[in-house]
Amino acid sequence: MKKEILSSIENVEIYPIISLLIFVIFFIGMFIWVIRVDKNYINHMKDMPFNDKPQNSGGYEKV
Repeated sequence: MKKEILSSIENVEIYPIISLLIFVIFFIGMFIWVIRVDKNYINHMKDMPFNDKPQNSGGYEKV
């Protein structure tokens, strides 16, 4: 039944290609971001779980 439904859709063979392209573009983008990100930002995010004092950054979360 699934085979009949999928075969009735026009140009169905393009969907796996589009899915693969989205997947590859996302991970290439993430790789480029990881390479170019500021090292101070990484260190700040790395140390965040160990900060005991709350920081008021104007967000909605009340600590």
